[in-house]
Formats: sequence, structure tokens, C-alpha cells
Amino acid sequence: MRVLDFTLFELINAIKNGDLSWEDVMDEYKIRIDRLDDDLKAYITINENIDKVNLNTPLAGVPLAIKDNICTRGLRTTCGSRILENYIPPYDATVVTKLKEAGAVILGKTNMDEFAMGSSTENSAFFPSKNPWDKSRVPGGSSGGSAVAVAAREAIAALGSDTGGSIRCPASFCGIVGLKPTYGLVSRFGLIAFANSLEQIGPMTRDVRDCALLMNIIAGYDEMDGTSINKECENYLTYLNMDVKNMRMGVLKEFFGEGTEEGVKKEVWNAIHVLENLGMKYKEVSLPTIKYALPAYYLIAMSEASSNLARYDGIRYGVRIDDEGLDWSKAYSKTRSLFGKEVKRRILLGTFALSAGYYEDYYLKALKVRTLIKRDFERLFKEFDVLVGPTMPTVAFKIGEKIEDPLEMYMMDVDTVPVNLAGIPAISVPCGFSNGLPIGFQIIAPPLMEGRLIAVARKLEEELNLNLNPPL
Repeated sequence: MRVLDFTLFELINAIKNGDLSWEDVMDEYKIRIDRLDDDLKAYITINENIDKVNLNTPLAGVPLAIKDNICTRGLRTTCGSRILENYIPPYDATVVTKLKEAGAVILGKTNMDEFAMGSSTENSAFFPSKNPWDKSRVPGGSSGGSAVAVAAREAIAALGSDTGGSIRCPASFCGIVGLKPTYGLVSRFGLIAFANSLEQIGPMTRDVRDCALLMNIIAGYDEMDGTSINKECENYLTYLNMDVKNMRMGVLKEFFGEGTEEGVKKEVWNAIHVLENLGMKYKEVSLPTIKYALPAYYLIAMSEASSNLARYDGIRYGVRIDDEGLDWSKAYSKTRSLFGKEVKRRILLGTFALSAGYYEDYYLKALKVRTLIKRDFERLFKEFDVLVGPTMPTVAFKIGEKIEDPLEMYMMDVDTVPVNLAGIPAISVPCGFSNGLPIGFQIIAPPLMEGRLIAVARKLEEELNLNLNPPL
């Protein structure tokens, strides 16, 4: 078995048993990156300064990739933006500290839509990433680089962040597993903010067992994060063999609506019947307020982005353009002109939604809709253990196909944003292919029920036993 074909779990055991050295593993991955990444563009920055690791640790020297909006001490963190192009954080995000203490090696920082604003990774200020299943197509976003790195064997696993689907979308498009945890379960300290009330860091892996293992490392209370949940840590690996018989599964009708491709519907329904054959019971259900989720999400996200990105003024954060002879207002304006088109669009729309005379009509109304969506989920979870449907309405689309139509691009998030509004956990697991491109199956659970997601996803993964090696 090639080193690059090992899962995270298998690689840890091989290193601990002495079958492989972590240095040899690193060499294999670096060779792979050198061979493929000039084309695929998974990484923005490669880590050239790797310290010796302690093998008496849970992760024992395995190579991971980190999305470029998660701070890494001494390693460039750009957020996919020219305005942070040369930013080197003086500290690690809490999740990075936990990974390092567990013995992981950080291979590099992965490409992303600028400030995590996008569903395709085309909004990166540096370059778009390519889908390893078809290099003419997007890998999804905003954690597209992390998904490419994992799918193309340029990292054993990765961290992403999910504000409205940014882990689950690229996981679906690239044929990997991506988990968006309950809001507050994983520390957000050191995550460069886009929309504070929505975003969450989570694992992106080759299989569900690896996902459970990474959750064991990164989950837990952090006093540095005011939104962190103070609860006892779980061992998510114990859920891998949990029996799913007699679990109740709600199939969300709205997730199969207009714009959902027939190939996606077919494979997702096949996955539902696979779970039914394992003893799960399903019923089609409706989430009436879901039709308002997308506009509510974008109003809230853009408003929070407008507030968060105000700090990039050339004085407190980021690049400063201070040409001789410019007064402060022109220097400020020129500095902020470094933001890309999509970031500017969201700042402008968010500022408008928060402005006097419009705050109650837009932002406040969106918050009320958010509460209604949360209550709808709570109502359904009284009857069902999990809710299921497609992760994305389509397979990966062509690079350039939607970038000039923001509304069409925003519509791609229709099945993912409700979860972020409600603050609940969801996982995307591969369930099949359409025209040779992967399809993601989304499983949604009540707050703090990540174990239940892992149990159902693992059973589906084992039953389907898909070949998830891209043709590279």
C-alpha cells in the first residue's frame, strides 16, 4: 500500500508501529505537492520550517493542511486576500495549538475564497483552485484548497471553516468527508472573522473515522473564545460502531427542489434506501421557513462582514498604502481598494443593511427569520434523530461558469446555510457520482449530537464502499 493511500488512522498506526518514519511520510507528501500543486493550486503557502515531532502523541507526526484564515504562528496567513498578503501571525489559533500538541505537522496553508466569501474558491486573490476529479471545474468553497489537498493526496487531512457551507460544499464537490460542528463546540480563537455568529472550524478528511479522530483533538472548551461551549469532551471514535437500527430519518423535501440535478437526486435517494436497509426509518418532511434561509443568511453574513472588515484600514490591520502626498482619507480608500470584487460587494450590501432607516427592514428582520428557522429544526428533531438530503444541488460546475452571476452563485448555498443559521451540526459524506463527479450526502443532527452524525455517516460509507481516488 502506498503511503499516500493510507488514511489518517492507518498512517498514525504505521508510524507508531515503526513501519514508517514520519520524515519519510513528509517526503512523500512534499514530492506529491511538488508534482501536482503547480496545477491544482491547493496551497497558498508551504511550511518550510518543520520541527522534530514527539511520536508519543495521538497524531504522531502526520501531515495536515490548514485553511488560510486560521492563524499559524510564524507562518503566513493571508485569508486569500491581498490586504493580508504578507501577514505573519504572532500566535497560533487554538485548534492549531491543539493539533501541534497532538503531534501533527502543518504542511501549509490552503487556498480559499477571499475572507471565506464564496462557494468556488474563484474569489481567492491569488488563483483559483482546481477540482482533482475534473480540472476544468471548481472544487467548491470557501475551503476549496483544503478539499483539494485531501482529495488529491496532498495532505492526509485538513481543517476548514464553515460559515454557510464552506466545509460541506467543497467536501461534496471533491468527494471527501466534511463536518461542520455545533456552533461553539470547536474554538474560533485565531479564526480570522467573516461572520462571527455563523462560522465554525471543522475537519475535512478521507473517511468518517478520520473525521471522528480529528474531532477528538480539536473539540473542547476554550476560555479565549467567548462563544465556546463549556462541556465535557467526548470520544467520537466510540460512535463508529453504533447501531443505527430504528433511528428516525427525516428527508427534507425542500432540499430536492428547483435547481437540484437529477443525478444528485438519484444518488441521494439511493443512499437513503441504503440506510433504510440498515434498519433506519424515513419519512419525507417539510421545513417551511427554509425558503427564507438564503436571504436571511446573506443579510446577516454581509452585515457581520461589513462590521468585521472595517478594521482593515491600513492603520490597525493589514497592508497600508501611504503614497506620498495622500491625505488620510485617500490613503484609507486606496488601502481598502485591495479588497476583491466579492468582498467589496458584501461590505457594501452589509453596510446598507445596517444603515439608519434600513436596519429594522433588513438586518433585524433577518434575525427574526433566523429564530423561526431554528424553531423549525427544533420541531423536527422532536420526531427525527437526523435530517438528510443533498449537500449541494449540483455536482461541481465549470470554472468561470457562475462567477459573473453573484445571485446564481449564492443559490448554490441553498441546502447548507440553514444549518449555520440554526447553529447545529452537519456532515457531508460521499454517496455516489454523476457524470464521473462526486455527490455529497448531508446528514444534520440536533446541537452537540456530532456522535450521531458520525454513526450514520460511517454506516453509509461502509455500505457504499465507493472508490474515491481522483484520476490524477
